[in-house]
Amino acid sequence: MKIRKFNWLTWTGFLLSVFAFLSYPFVFVRWPVTRDFPWVNLLLFGVAAVLLLLGIKRGFAADRPRRSKIAATVLATLSFVIIGLFVFSTLIAARWLPASHGAPQVGHKAPDFNLADTTGKQMSLSELLSSPINGKTPKGVLLVFYRGYW
Repeated sequence: MKIRKFNWLTWTGFLLSVFAFLSYPFVFVRWPVTRDFPWVNLLLFGVAAVLLLLGIKRGFAADRPRRSKIAATVLATLSFVIIGLFVFSTLIAARWLPASHGAPQVGHKAPDFNLADTTGKQMSLSELLSSPINGKTPKGVLLVFYRGYW
C-alpha cells in the first residue's frame, strides 16, 4: 500500500495568503500602527510566499504525481495573484486618491467653527484665540479629537 504525502506547505501558504488578505480590512485596519503601513500583512505574505516556494519545490519532486504538480502550480499562482492585488490596492492605488482641495493646508488659517468642549459648552475658534489666558493672548489652539463619545 502506497501512502500519499499531502503537500501541506502549498496549502498552508495558500490559506495564509488568503488570511493575510482578509485580515487587513477586517482586523488590522482598526489600529493606526497596522493601518498606516500594513507591515503585519506583508510579514504574513512573506511567510506565505516562503511556504509556497517550498511547496512548489516539494510538489515538483521526481516521485510526486502529476496532480501534485498541477495543484502546487494553481495554488501558488492564486496566492501570488492575491499578494499582488493586496500590494497594488494598499500601497499603489491608495495613493491615487484625489487631494482634498477645500481642506486647510499646513500653515494656513483654519476657518472659524463651533465645537462642544468636555463640559458640553459651545466654543468657537475665534473665541479661544481672542480670550486671554494668564494675561496673554494665545497664538494657537490645539484641538484633540476623540473618536467616539463620552
